[in-house]
Amino acid sequence: MIEITPDKIDVQKVIDAARADDCGAVTVFLGTVRNHSRGKEVRYLEYEAYPEMAGKMIERIIGEAARKWDVRKMAVSHRTGRLEIGEVAVVIAAATPHRQDGFEACQYTIDRLKQIVPIWKKEVAADGETWIDSHA
Repeated sequence: MIEITPDKIDVQKVIDAARADDCGAVTVFLGTVRNHSRGKEVRYLEYEAYPEMAGKMIERIIGEAARKWDVRKMAVSHRTGRLEIGEVAVVIAAATPHRQDGFEACQYTIDRLKQIVPIWKKEVAADGETWIDSHA
């Protein structure tokens, strides 16, 4: 399952999409909106994406992770639009026979997602708006 959505993410749906009967672990990463960044108070975030290309790039990343670790299934969901403090922006779930591969695959996936996937984040603070370099 790969999803780019303006709707609130159903975390359980992402977890369920990654489950595999031959795996003893489903590792989950949740990225949430925090109330501060780089010394500023953040009021909310806005995400924009090129969904068709983002989906293809996430599929590529999942393939990379599966070649590096014993990942049987993965699911990724990323929000677009306005997100308030505390909301879930991204969910990554990986089914692996053992937990260590899952932890590493999830970390790799979020890091690569920020590097190459066409999803852009704007932070809105009291003193203005800033587009964030996803490579930071």
